[in-house]
Order: sequence, then C-alpha cells, then structure tokens
Amino acid sequence: MKVGIVADTHDEETAISKAVKIFNEEGVEVVIHAGDFVAPFTEQSFRKLKAPLIGVFGNNDGDKLLLKQMYKDNGVGELHKDPHEFELGTKKMIVTHRPMIVKALATSGIYDAVIYGHTHKPVIERYQHRYRYQYQRSNRNTGGDGGEEACSWLINPGECCGYITGRKTVVVLDLEEEAARIVKL
Repeated sequence: MKVGIVADTHDEETAISKAVKIFNEEGVEVVIHAGDFVAPFTEQSFRKLKAPLIGVFGNNDGDKLLLKQMYKDNGVGELHKDPHEFELGTKKMIVTHRPMIVKALATSGIYDAVIYGHTHKPVIERYQHRYRYQYQRSNRNTGGDGGEEACSWLINPGECCGYITGRKTVVVLDLEEEAARIVKL
C-alpha cells in the first residue's frame, strides 16, 4: 500500500495542487496530513485527490469545526484531534502535529509508523525497538523471550507550503516495500 504524506500546507493552494498531482500519479491509496491546513478553503485543492485523506489539526488551524465539516461534506476525508491513531491494513499508525512526542511514540513498539509535522523539516528515520507482550498487537506471536526486534517509521514530510525553508516537500511511503522517499514539489 502506498501512502502520501503531507503537512504544513498553510493555505498554499498551488503547492497543495502539486502535491495532489504527485499523489495521484503515484497511485497512493490514502493521504495523511500532519496538520496546519489553516483555512477551510484548502479542501477545494484537495478535492482532486483520488484517495481519501486522514488528517489532524495543527497549531495554526483556525476554524476547526468548519475545516472538519468541509473536508467531510465534500468527500475529501476526515480530520481529527491531535494525535490520531488508525490502522492501514495490518499496520498501526499515528499522526500528530506535535514533534515533542514522536521519538517516544516511535520507540514504544506500538506503531509501525509515526507521522508528524510542525517543524517544516523533512525527516525519514527508522527506529528499532523490542516488542514486549504488554505492547504487542493481538495477532502477533513474539516467541519465547517475550519480544522480537522490529522497526517503526518516523516521518515528517517537511513543509508543503515552502514558507520557512524554501523547500516544498511531501513523502511517499510504500508499506509493502518498506520504502519511503521525500518528493520535492
């Protein structure tokens, strides 16, 4: 499953349109937005997505109720309070706009991917951890010593808007191939 990841769009409709075009060309099955849409009108640019959007609110999102309503009513996707946990197939994911909690989430062994925004800096890292019985998923058999080595993705797509760094970026994550890459807009 291919996943498009975007954050910090900050009303930059031209960059959003470029990101949507890339995600559609890549054939992503879902797009994850790690916060800072800013205004409700941004859903118009996301309407052309051929995949559903899952997002969380960021610190600059203004009218959260209207944002949530417009994205849902126009079939773009669902916006949630931060952080938001969900599953994609057999993968447990979490998305947040708060960078201060991401390393703890990535090393916890609970999530296959931790996605975040806010810093405007792209990051793709893998964190090794040891699954323990108290944190394992219900269908996971970890063997005799109570754990097994595993890795979690820690991903920040950078800023789609390009306002702070001058770099407009998104990430494409392939969960089946276990590969992720930063894509410049």
